[in-house]
Amino acid sequence: MLADFSRLLEGSGFRLILKQLESMLAPDLRRLSIPKALLYVVDAHASQPATSALMNNVFEQSPGARVMVVADKFSANESHSLLQHGAKGLLTYAEAGQQLSRALPQMASGGFWVPRATLSEFVDSILNSSRARRLKVDAASDLSRREREVLDALLENLANKEIASRLNISERTVKFHVSNLLSKFGVRRRADLILLCFQQRQTVT
Repeated sequence: MLADFSRLLEGSGFRLILKQLESMLAPDLRRLSIPKALLYVVDAHASQPATSALMNNVFEQSPGARVMVVADKFSANESHSLLQHGAKGLLTYAEAGQQLSRALPQMASGGFWVPRATLSEFVDSILNSSRARRLKVDAASDLSRREREVLDALLENLANKEIASRLNISERTVKFHVSNLLSKFGVRRRADLILLCFQQRQTVT
């Protein structure tokens, strides 16, 4: 692979610094000393955790770096995960022979080299996720006064009996309001509701 990349990039204007990894264990990759560069090509033949650990190391040592990941193939989930980790390019080994010499200059100038369909699906997933979070935030504005009181008590980690005593209502009524809150915020457990609310408050602040 290293020899192939050297051959493909001959005369490209890039100065190659080749580094063969001796270990593919995530802890070793996190401690690995990495040469400073603008562009990195990461061979993702190892496990996804190992690739993620290596990419995290690259970004810690070179925050402005741009990373191309090459692999035998990419599933939709793998592609989205790599893009979330900061990859700016994705190439299969089969594509690299024709596209690597064109992809790296594009990435060096600030662009992406990702299949259009993959990039579109990734953007859609981000938008849908943001929309879902916005719907949950909007749900907070639809709460009744009593639901807000119950939610505030939940955020203090009070039990149903304690909430009932504070608000002078029955435990059955508390359970009713808690059930409505879970439904409005789109979660199943009160622990998830509490976590979501704290995350939203941190986002707002």
